[in-house]
Amino acid sequence: MYNYIKTEKKGFQYILTLARSEKRNAFTPTMVNEINHAFQQANADDDIKVVLIKAEGPVFCAGMDLKTFKNPELDIPNPNIEDKNISLGEVFDSLHKPSIAMVEGNVIAGGFLIILGCTYVFCKSEVQFRLPELELGIFPFQVMASLLKVVPEKKALQICLNTDYFDVNHAIQLGIVDAVWNTEDIEKLIGSFENISIKALSSGIKATRQIQNITPQERFQYLKSQLEKLRG
Repeated sequence: MYNYIKTEKKGFQYILTLARSEKRNAFTPTMVNEINHAFQQANADDDIKVVLIKAEGPVFCAGMDLKTFKNPELDIPNPNIEDKNISLGEVFDSLHKPSIAMVEGNVIAGGFLIILGCTYVFCKSEVQFRLPELELGIFPFQVMASLLKVVPEKKALQICLNTDYFDVNHAIQLGIVDAVWNTEDIEKLIGSFENISIKALSSGIKATRQIQNITPQERFQYLKSQLEKLRG
């Protein structure tokens, strides 16, 4: 059904794999829409309690395919899904299930949107990270928006201004990555969701996203209403 990704439902797990390894998994408008469609399928399925994000090939994601965004004719449309003008950051915000990025290759440019959009991020020790946009005469605007959810404004700007690679240990210090890859720890985390109420999981994630748009004076009343709805 998809051109650029693969999906698999495995019990309570939903596995989404970036499958454009020949282009270092750089995303196109169609690929963004495919991920969005897959996430909505996951949201609608109450059997699914956690979403795993993986990638084929030696690079996890090289960011936006600039040539394809500039010339849509280079993309491969998917007639099976709606073509929306939506950013990858918005797509990850629309996912209402816990997500785990399992990163085995480098993360470059817009690839940050994927790991910054996930609830948990585990990386192999050799993985490196880079935001090269300034060297291309552009700025990582969308990555900046996602970074501000994870790090203070000053630190987010420093990350965007640095075009050099940095390693997993520095990514952990920044809060971008949660831990170095450990299969036992990852399996334990995945298993912890199996018997958790899906309504509680989804409600909590939705509230966490929505609360950013609510004034401080209204937040406790909003959260109280969500708790009452869930209990009901």
